[in-house]
Amino acid sequence: MSSPSPALAYRLEAARGVVQDAARLAMSMRPAPGGPEGKQKSAQDWLTEADGAVENFIAQRMKTLFPDDGFQGEEGGVARAGSLRWVVDPIDGTSNYARGRNRWCVSLGLLEGDEPVAGVIEAPALGEVYTALRGQGAFLNGKRIQASPVTDPASAMIEMGWSNRVPKPIFMEKIDAIMDLGAMPRSGGSGALALADVACGRLDGYIEIVINLWDVAAALPLLAEAGACVSPFLREGGLTGPATILAANPHIARALSSAVGISLD
Repeated sequence: MSSPSPALAYRLEAARGVVQDAARLAMSMRPAPGGPEGKQKSAQDWLTEADGAVENFIAQRMKTLFPDDGFQGEEGGVARAGSLRWVVDPIDGTSNYARGRNRWCVSLGLLEGDEPVAGVIEAPALGEVYTALRGQGAFLNGKRIQASPVTDPASAMIEMGWSNRVPKPIFMEKIDAIMDLGAMPRSGGSGALALADVACGRLDGYIEIVINLWDVAAALPLLAEAGACVSPFLREGGLTGPATILAANPHIARALSSAVGISLD
């Protein structure tokens, strides 16, 4: 294991504190269980007051701590450029959050140029914090994690994210392919947490046809450090717009890739 860059290690520790405070803010604003609260941007795509408040909180804290670093948020777009760039999804799983459910998180990733190097994902309603730093492993609540050892697709659990930007026939084609492998399909409503689940072995794979950088930036270092296989999301356009992602444990990754027609190369 390589020695961590002191600058990157310091940034990860600082980010951990900022995300913790941001998660507390999000919890204080979380709607009570019931019908969704917030603005519906499109079918099943929600925006709550907390999305903007949490992003602004993180943006200001990171600007104070690291004024030369770039910053990109889901709600505000690319606000600052820099060779090191923070990418935040203030509430990943907003449809869950808007109904007072627990499966949502605050996600903050760090890119060095085009390479994901660190990430923090906190799911405060679940009591879980994921962290990763390039070359230093991936952790859940301080304990090292790794991808699932499952080798038989018929024993695998695969999640697929839904998006209204994906035509129904394409979505159903991929779901059919997953089921034809004998795998168990799931859908939980948070791309960042689904990818974290692949990293820690709770899932054997995750697929989303259209997903954005802020949804995956913090999870990509987790996946790399946990030994998961990931499709070339950034190379396939994920740095500048939505792209497709497949992440899986290394034992079923090729079979899943072949079945759903998403290349790992």
